[in-house]
Amino acid sequence: MPVRSVRLIVAALLGACLTSIALAAGPTLVLRGDVATTRGMMEDVAKAWARSGHGKIDLQPFNTASGLDALRNGSADIAGSARPGNGSAAEAGLVFTPVAWDAMVMITHPSNPVSSLTLQQVHDIYYGKITNWNQVGGRSEPIDVYAAASPGDGVEFSLRKLLFGRGNQPVAAPRLYVNTAKLEEAVTLDPKALGATTLSRVAANGKVKMIRIDGVAPSASTVASGSYKLYAPLYLVTNPSSPHAAEAKAFVDFATSDKAVAALRSHNTVPYAAGTALASMDASRRAQILAAVGARAVREPTPTAPPVAAPGATYASRAANAPTSERTAEARRALEERRAKAAETAAARASLKNIKGEATTVDAAAARGPAFAKVTASATVKSTAAKPRTYTVSKGDTLFSIARAHAVDVSDLRSWNHLKGNAVKAGQVLRIGER
Repeated sequence: MPVRSVRLIVAALLGACLTSIALAAGPTLVLRGDVATTRGMMEDVAKAWARSGHGKIDLQPFNTASGLDALRNGSADIAGSARPGNGSAAEAGLVFTPVAWDAMVMITHPSNPVSSLTLQQVHDIYYGKITNWNQVGGRSEPIDVYAAASPGDGVEFSLRKLLFGRGNQPVAAPRLYVNTAKLEEAVTLDPKALGATTLSRVAANGKVKMIRIDGVAPSASTVASGSYKLYAPLYLVTNPSSPHAAEAKAFVDFATSDKAVAALRSHNTVPYAAGTALASMDASRRAQILAAVGARAVREPTPTAPPVAAPGATYASRAANAPTSERTAEARRALEERRAKAAETAAARASLKNIKGEATTVDAAAARGPAFAKVTASATVKSTAAKPRTYTVSKGDTLFSIARAHAVDVSDLRSWNHLKGNAVKAGQVLRIGER
């Protein structure tokens, strides 16, 4: 082989190795959060980050609250959030950086003839005042309102904040989903469905139909102009005390730089820096929406306070305390089961207070002889036996084995038989009941 060819091959191999090293630079960062942030839009930003030689982003879509939980407990380096920080002690110290503006869109099945709703109608459907599609120009059939659990899901929280002035407002939605991805899947199967998600999620999804609001279709251009009123920022959240805080901040800076603009726009979002006009008119826009629906902004209650239920709402505090992740949901179910079991045990003990005796069936009562007792209405045991039962200790018996066999306490056995310790001997006769 010519020397020149060998040199070219060696150079190519070295170049490939150096490229691999560059692409692998930096730690793998975990980004967990709502699907609006961690799927699609951030997938492309993460690819651009890796191509720039910074390293890999491990995307874990679920919902906003799970991302914030993971960021706080150290299992994630960055959280994706479709709502701003709530000012709670739990979120103190977390840094919320707005990355893009996304439209909150109402979706239904493509076969549904309704294509447009007013802000007032959307408010009243969520509030439980409008319950049939024929009230908004559709067929005579009930509206199946689908919703993601708020505040666990930031998209739902942001939409309710716009429509009701409070993000944890309970709504008339019997079907609650952990995130918008599951909600979207359900809407594709139900011609009567109505639910909320984001434009970035469903702009290219022909299996659902986006509803116009006050005649305006959701799009990146109508959001940018402010003519479509239901929009909100998407955030990347970092924790300055995280082990990878510097790398996480570098990724957020990258996501808000010109290098990520193309990725953000490809998903029908408006880069936050390009929406300065939207930020400046945000307060007036929110006031206009609340005035249109006859609501007013209210102070958000503390995370532990139950929200006020709306007429027609099918859940209340359950929504405000929705599970935030698979793990915490399972832990909550286990806790509820333990509490229920403890309450049942406590109730049983209370009902048997001051009652002593052994259980048997009526059919077996004859075989038990005079030891069988009945429980009266006054919850006392009246034995038909003239004398307390006795037991003759056999070889190998212990006080503990005797107590267990006769369903009595060891301390009672000692008391009834004036024993100072636990020692018994074969042939000894023990009382197995009070005098």
